[in-house]
Amino acid sequence: MTTQELIQVPSGLKGVAVAETELGAVRGSEGFYHYREYNAAELARRASVSDVWHLLVEGSLPTTEQAARFERQIGDHRAVGIKPAIIDAVAAATSVPHLGLMALLPLVAPDGIPTIDLSPRERREAATRLAAAVPTLLAATHRRRLGLDVIAPDPTLGHAADWLRMVLGYEIDPAKARMVETYLTATIDHGFNASTFATRVVTSTGADAAAALCAGIGALSGPLHGGAPSLALSMIEEIGDPGNTDAWVRAKLDAGQKIMGFGHAVYRADDPRSLLMREVAEGHGGPLVERAVEIEARILAVMRSWKPDAVIVTNVEYYAGIVLHLAGLTPDLFTSTFTVSRAIGWSAHLIEQADNNKILRPSARYVGAPPAS
Repeated sequence: MTTQELIQVPSGLKGVAVAETELGAVRGSEGFYHYREYNAAELARRASVSDVWHLLVEGSLPTTEQAARFERQIGDHRAVGIKPAIIDAVAAATSVPHLGLMALLPLVAPDGIPTIDLSPRERREAATRLAAAVPTLLAATHRRRLGLDVIAPDPTLGHAADWLRMVLGYEIDPAKARMVETYLTATIDHGFNASTFATRVVTSTGADAAAALCAGIGALSGPLHGGAPSLALSMIEEIGDPGNTDAWVRAKLDAGQKIMGFGHAVYRADDPRSLLMREVAEGHGGPLVERAVEIEARILAVMRSWKPDAVIVTNVEYYAGIVLHLAGLTPDLFTSTFTVSRAIGWSAHLIEQADNNKILRPSARYVGAPPAS
């Protein structure tokens, strides 16, 4: 294809469909997103992580018998056979858990068989095994970095409760486990975001499942994608009294800085995940939640007066940070918790891409100095 034949697309591929999917979609103008044929926010209110996981990788919500079998399978897969000395070495050599995860995840399935050489059922097994190992590896890396003992997974617990238990080191109040389960379920998948696209690009090369998931982890590590919940919580703490909000926000806007937790690349109506997380936070209650609600209203008022023609909404990160904090997680674990969730979505996209694969190989338009002829 010559330079003249290249298709001009928007910067960042915004609005460009690069693949077809049956897993779900985001309808930003309506403030709606779905997993397959189900309203995703409604599923998050009532379903477990494993139920939605089954929906995405198997194509349907499970029956009672299927749900029990699938949850046992996930629980068994949370056990990893990596030697403690290796985990210790990785934890000592990496500054944040997701870097350790990228080093350790390929060791869960060290054969490294390309997805192109696996049967559909084998690909499902490989993707599910790796996604299930993510919380175990993140928790182990986090605890060893702090000099704490590793907590072995408990296959009898749900995915959210076991993640909290492994990372915090104690049995979790069911109400707090449910708060995190709602968050995990609500954030499993969300259209063709950067990490999902990265996972599918690597899958399209026929690479092994761990390589594809590590691509997603790398993309999610960027603060513009996976790090905002901790930044939004820090913002609330920095503002302090809600009466300080207007001056604080205007100073940031004058300096050309982003207000974390506000605005979204897709939504032009309320982000349903934000509404859900606010609902969860208000269900818990307390001074922090009350302060956050008032600060949110003031921030929106300032930003809308600043850009009256722009559609500005609160995104999921604003209340997600509060929910995770209330559940007992520290800000350095927020991106890891997002990774526990999103790894499930990546695994489903990996399976879908590999089942009907065509390598994703776009072009770039050269705009540098003319080459010598």
